[in-house]
Amino acid sequence: MKAIYIIPLLLLFNISLLQAQQTTGVQQKKKPTNKGKFFAHWGWNWASYSDSDIRFKGENYDFVLSDVKARDTPSKFSFKKYFGITNITKPQTNFRIGYFFKENYTVAIGVDHMKYVVNNDQFVAIDGTINIGNPKYDGIYNDQNIQLTEDFLRLEHTDGLNYLNIEVKRFDNIDHWFGLNSKNFQINLTEGFGAGVLYPKTDTSLLEKERHDDYHLSGWGVSAIAGLNISLFKHFYIQSAYKIGYIHMPDIKTSLNTLESASQSFFFFQNNIVVGGKFRLFQKKQSR
Repeated sequence: MKAIYIIPLLLLFNISLLQAQQTTGVQQKKKPTNKGKFFAHWGWNWASYSDSDIRFKGENYDFVLSDVKARDTPSKFSFKKYFGITNITKPQTNFRIGYFFKENYTVAIGVDHMKYVVNNDQFVAIDGTINIGNPKYDGIYNDQNIQLTEDFLRLEHTDGLNYLNIEVKRFDNIDHWFGLNSKNFQINLTEGFGAGVLYPKTDTSLLEKERHDDYHLSGWGVSAIAGLNISLFKHFYIQSAYKIGYIHMPDIKTSLNTLESASQSFFFFQNNIVVGGKFRLFQKKQSR
């Protein structure tokens, strides 16, 4: 057998032997239970997005911009921006409150406050028609290149790309991987799925029309998440996670005219870090 296979087996054997020695004749410390506890956390995210086809429809135009690139806009770190009461929603944030309905399973509701900005002045392909009485842009387009200049398009979901969602997650304690046995320090893997709606505040300027900047229920999303949770002193935790999701928004408002709208779909990838706490609202009954 090659050494590359022998070494992991020896390591696994040594870890198992160490754990057996630690547990032999020694009473294990009782781990805190989760079932019946509530939890809440707050933190921050950094996101990236796939390219997106965006369709714009109005009384005198109907066209598609293909493979539009966009980015997030996380705030530069400062204590005032990230922790100041008046600025607390300006960074890209995550908030969630939930409940352990089983020892290892939770259900939670929250909002991922991401930010989405179409890259200014990029060149994209355009298909469709524009007939707004502006000779600069009027015409029939068939996969031609156009630059997203300031007088043609500015599009942002920056206050923000708000994903309001429900998540079901599983928690698995992995202390034994590291030979740990403490009530005050626990390491957990967490993974789950979520679904919800998109309620962005869309800031748009299109074809020299009046700027639009308002909230609107625009679509839906689904997501999957996996991360590492470190619990401290039974009641507090720090958690870092990766989330991947799909967003479909068929009804993005681009102006005050109800006949004008946009639609787009894209994938997102989010890295987040949060801090939170676990607590009971009702005292657990003591067994006699």
